[in-house]
Amino acid sequence: LADIVKRSCAAFRHEDVTPVIKVGGHTVLELFHGPTFAFKDVALQMLGNFFEYFLETGSNGGRLAVLGATSGDTGSAAIYGLRGKKGIDCIILFPKGRVSPIQERQMTTVLDSNIHCVAVEGTFDDCQDIVKASFDTPEFRDRVKLGAVNSINWCRVLAQTTYYFWSYLRVTDDAQFKDAKIGYSVPTGNFGDILAGFYAKQMGLPVGKLIVATNENDILHRFFTKGQYHREAIAETISPSMDICVSSNFERYLFFLAGNDSAKLAEWMKTFETTKKLDIDGDLLLKAQSDFSSARADTAMTLDTIREYNEKHNYLLCPHTAVGVSAIQQSGDVHETMVCLATAHDGKFPAAVKLAIDPLPVPPKELACLLDLPTRISECPNDVKQVQEFMEKRIEERIAAEQA
Repeated sequence: LADIVKRSCAAFRHEDVTPVIKVGGHTVLELFHGPTFAFKDVALQMLGNFFEYFLETGSNGGRLAVLGATSGDTGSAAIYGLRGKKGIDCIILFPKGRVSPIQERQMTTVLDSNIHCVAVEGTFDDCQDIVKASFDTPEFRDRVKLGAVNSINWCRVLAQTTYYFWSYLRVTDDAQFKDAKIGYSVPTGNFGDILAGFYAKQMGLPVGKLIVATNENDILHRFFTKGQYHREAIAETISPSMDICVSSNFERYLFFLAGNDSAKLAEWMKTFETTKKLDIDGDLLLKAQSDFSSARADTAMTLDTIREYNEKHNYLLCPHTAVGVSAIQQSGDVHETMVCLATAHDGKFPAAVKLAIDPLPVPPKELACLLDLPTRISECPNDVKQVQEFMEKRIEERIAAEQA
């Protein structure tokens, strides 16, 4: 385990892996120093090494076919964690035209034979539904030896709990905060990143406020303010990794809210799947609001925050991180014991950042070079069967090439 952790951390550019800094009167946890400049590198570097270890020791017949969906960051982080891994095929679905050009290039410029990037006509939720449906097809799942890199894989959430402990220890290194509870503002769409913070709190970490920060796709904000978890159409925003209308990890929190009653959770989810709505009130809503608070930042507010931090603090926020910072400004929680998770580097979203800042700073060389690299991309319709057939064909082709 120590070797896996060491090798996973070695992929990061900063000696602290995820440095903790002070900006604008509060704390920032920089999670973007990994190979794909996004927080998901923390979990997916570790997951790739776990997969490799277990396959090499004979688990799963030494073979795994990963099917993942991405709204932008999971895909490239999974690809960089799994490229060239023996016994692993990796197929990543992303919504065509709904990720940033840099995010797409980070995926499609990886030409390893075990990696396949697939543009799907539809939204991230459509891609995620294809992944879930594939896991719900036992014959296909068992035949290809299906595995997951999305946060339906528990290892993702487990790995993400570590940086809550790390950042708590760094903030409380300051003697004046030794006994303080540390709050967190987390820009989130799929609820996995902040759920890791909730589990860290359940494990005993002295966590104060957990703020769910959303963009215009605000199903989580509506739940924690009104008790209304209602599915709506996805709005395209400048923070595309959060453009999600159904948060796959939220079901895990609902299980906790239901008193760990699986029958009650099943009833709630059946209601939601049938009506596209789930409503809570009374003591249940009060309980949820004691676990999490929330805020919503639209595009104008996000751009204002990016502009303000650049001008006042000489610190550039990506549009997702800016949503989290806007949230603490709205709630009056700008203080040193509040940690904003910086989930990605601004260089991944130049078109969005340029709406607030012009000219842009020179991007990191690792991102700038992507424009000159060759790419490989496939396209599939929004159809479970056709995606599964594509996946099996690519696996067969790779195995045949290796045996030739």
